[in-house]
Amino acid sequence: MIRNMKPEDMGQIMDIWLSANLDAHPFIPEEYWKKNKQEAGTSILQAEVYVWEDNARLLGFIGLEKDYIAGIFVDRAARSQGIGTRLLDRVKENHDTLTLKVYAKNERALRFYERAGFRMEAQDREEETGEMEFLLRWTK
Repeated sequence: MIRNMKPEDMGQIMDIWLSANLDAHPFIPEEYWKKNKQEAGTSILQAEVYVWEDNARLLGFIGLEKDYIAGIFVDRAARSQGIGTRLLDRVKENHDTLTLKVYAKNERALRFYERAGFRMEAQDREEETGEMEFLLRWTK
């Protein structure tokens, strides 16, 4: 079931955030994610966040800042079960356009977003990691 995030969800959300980033970005040092975990948590608390909950356990979440998707994160054991797609479909209902950034080397995420109708709009090198990023856009 999809619902709005509650403050008490933060522990599970941050666990999913860290493990999903480590799994999806083996080309970025683990220390980068650990160093940015607190800042990410602060951003999540300020964002519009929807979670996927099953039997009182969070299995994924999506975070938005207006029309920008800050990320979709799914627990390792629950991936490839449609949770990310359903979370994305939920936010598409209330937006005419959505944007996001994805690392060029994160091919699984690129394929996911392309299947969901996102198209590349720009590319740039992220300063902090030195990795190439794509800006993707979806329009209703």
